[in-house]
Amino acid sequence: MNQFEMEKEVVKVIHKLRPYLQRDGGDIEFVKLEDGIVYVQMFGACMGCSLIDVTLKDGVEQILIEEVPGVMEVKLV
Repeated sequence: MNQFEMEKEVVKVIHKLRPYLQRDGGDIEFVKLEDGIVYVQMFGACMGCSLIDVTLKDGVEQILIEEVPGVMEVKLV
């Protein structure tokens, strides 16, 4: 899978996850993909939530690693 295809898949997965975050008053946006690392920005209630790291690592990151070959990590910008 090339960089463009991988980025397309990442965006598609993030788009599927957004309603779950929005339901709790938060949101997520794809920023970039670089060397297998997905950079995202979180908004709304996510920014003040003490569980943001859990959401990011155990939720978003885990799903992206499982669904998009080549994704190794998700980082917040």
